[in-house]
Amino acid sequence: MDKFGFSGKLPGFGKPHATPAPAPTLDAHLYSQAPVQLFVANCPDNKYALANVVAVNPNDFQDNVYVSVDDFYVFTTKHSTDVAPGNVGFNGNQRTWGGWSLQQPIQLKAFDLFKYTHGNPCYLGLLNLEINFRSKMKAVPQPFDQDELAQHFINKFQNQIFTPTQMLIMEFKGHVFDIRVKSLQNIDLGDVENTSSKLSTGVEAKGILTRQTQIDFYKGKDGLVNLKDNGMSRLKPRSDAVIRPDFKFEDMGVGGLDKEFTQIFRRAFASRIFPPQVIAKLGISHVKGLLLYGPPGTGKTLIARKIGNMLNAKEPKIVNGPEILSKYVGSSEENIRNLFKDAEQEYKAKGEESSLHIIIFDELDSVFKQRGSRGDGTGVGDNVVNQLLAKMDGVDQLNNILVIGMTNRRDLIDNALLRPGRFEVQVEIKLPDEAGRLQILEIQTKKMRDNGMIGKDVNLKELAALTKNFSGAEIEGLVKSASSFAINKTVNIGQGKTNLNAKDIESLHVSRQDFLNALSEVVPAFGVSEEDLKTCIENGIIKYSTKIDDILKNGARYVRQVSASEKTRLISLLFHGASGSGKTALAASIALQSGFPFVRMISPEDTTGMNEQAKINFIDNTFRDAYKSPLNILIIDSLESLIDWVPIGPRFSNNVLQVLKVYLKRKPPQDRKLLIISTTNNHSVLKQLDMLSCFDNEIAIPNVSTYDDLSAILKSTQFPDNGTIDQMRSIMGDNLNIGIKKVLTNIETAKHDDNPTDELVELMVSSNL
Repeated sequence: MDKFGFSGKLPGFGKPHATPAPAPTLDAHLYSQAPVQLFVANCPDNKYALANVVAVNPNDFQDNVYVSVDDFYVFTTKHSTDVAPGNVGFNGNQRTWGGWSLQQPIQLKAFDLFKYTHGNPCYLGLLNLEINFRSKMKAVPQPFDQDELAQHFINKFQNQIFTPTQMLIMEFKGHVFDIRVKSLQNIDLGDVENTSSKLSTGVEAKGILTRQTQIDFYKGKDGLVNLKDNGMSRLKPRSDAVIRPDFKFEDMGVGGLDKEFTQIFRRAFASRIFPPQVIAKLGISHVKGLLLYGPPGTGKTLIARKIGNMLNAKEPKIVNGPEILSKYVGSSEENIRNLFKDAEQEYKAKGEESSLHIIIFDELDSVFKQRGSRGDGTGVGDNVVNQLLAKMDGVDQLNNILVIGMTNRRDLIDNALLRPGRFEVQVEIKLPDEAGRLQILEIQTKKMRDNGMIGKDVNLKELAALTKNFSGAEIEGLVKSASSFAINKTVNIGQGKTNLNAKDIESLHVSRQDFLNALSEVVPAFGVSEEDLKTCIENGIIKYSTKIDDILKNGARYVRQVSASEKTRLISLLFHGASGSGKTALAASIALQSGFPFVRMISPEDTTGMNEQAKINFIDNTFRDAYKSPLNILIIDSLESLIDWVPIGPRFSNNVLQVLKVYLKRKPPQDRKLLIISTTNNHSVLKQLDMLSCFDNEIAIPNVSTYDDLSAILKSTQFPDNGTIDQMRSIMGDNLNIGIKKVLTNIETAKHDDNPTDELVELMVSSNL
């Protein structure tokens, strides 16, 4: 026979205990007494252990009164001559809750709950309890009616005081359970219908159990206790509700994802906490699959990890995708089956009363690719996909699983996995907006701020505005980088010795300048490719003609249209002109002046040495990245070079051409906008390839064609005229037609000659041929 934290005889064990103890007396003299020091001992027998009382010697304390231990833990006393004077008997759960060891001295004092609450409600309107078998070896699959459990609990412990986190033991129909108080709600007995009072989860909350108290049982972490409703409480929440009753979103420490969490809760969890009878009337089944997709570092894995904190379910099984695969025949498929084995066994035993089993797949695209796409000849990848399809929504359907997958590339996953019944809830975890970045910065700097380690000049709203296109992981890296700059100021690195300044360590704080330094070090993966764009305009834009002003104004107008128009999601422009006319520089200037958070360039330099498929993948990935930010500009430089066009033949890559045609006309997702600026030296070639229909507008970029234009360029570059224009006019007449890039190169070369004027004239005449 089990002993519940005591030693000695076992009188009375097994007898019914349905008769409640009378309410504790309220002796005013008793409550005025000073605390009494007693020593912790075992309770005398199971009768005391199962009654949730503390056993006291009649010489030490009155019988059936409330007492507080160390002014914190509250119990009801019960006389026992088996407890030696000067001792107080606790059962094992009570000692675990209080953290006491045997013979430890404690302070015992009479407790008045009405004085403790200062006139606030003292009686329990709601008590949420977590229930587990005391011994897993004695667990049984048979369901326990929670209404019967609640009535038995009230009969056993009526008039006792309960506190969140309290631990006790209860025997019911020959089974012994460990009970833990999760939360409670106090009410005024004169207004029992008023349920507006706050649900309390802290140990400071206390209340008296009455016959009117509503008791709700929840499965413990092991999920072995099978609970059911008897149908009388149709509108009560599920007894095995998947969301912890004390859960709060702010406890998760995840910022910038409020909308995403709301969508996840509505689609994946709301039905699991709703009354089962209502769900049955709706005729729906629970969602089995949740797919989180989006750019790296946006918090997909963090969300999946934190979801485990909000659930009152089995411990999630977390699997990295590649871990599934095995070199042995059939082992990969067996690994999938093993993940679902526990859920299958419990569902067979308990049916709809089974606990929720969660399986988390990281890097889902690495394993569950489109069937037939691997080309390795083994068929292992296809078999793994087939096995997961069968387990999630096959012939033997399970309603007690939730599979959470994470991926950066949803397009690579087999389509059959994305249909309803499998990963039907697909939530994009986007790059955070400015408000989201502020939330993340507040989370990442919380300890820094709480401990006074952040400078008064640091404005988190300013940093949120400066971190366009930063992911959550990159913001975390920014804070670490800023801290490193602050730490570095306290370190003196000498020859062969490193000194730490103690005074500087005491005054250490992370300043605004440290964050600004970090911004130059931490670059977002999906931000503006400033280095590539500035290289294109390292000599600046010389507005040598009104035509250049007009082109820049037109570009700025298109930028405003993409940014402000509700009807425009895509604009595709073509800059065409002779080689060296400044097409790429003008496109780069427009892009940099836009202020858009995402600006990228696809150029032949990026694809040099790539085979056709690699080039297609590169273009595809760049466009997909351009859809991940609300405002995007993409420059496609030298279209004819990207498709490998050569005049001999002619020859080109038709596959690359078709990919570019599709993306130049494909509109981005509903809430995203994209401006594409393409350049070409061969307008006639694009016409032959039927590409001109892909563009909303074509803008011609002129060469330097007048001597007034050339004079403006010489003045802008501070090159002395000294008759240069006149000499060129006398030699070439009015047939001036040179690209701005060649003009600037000639000017720079001539500056280093002994006779700059004559050298420039010679170079310009040669370039104009």
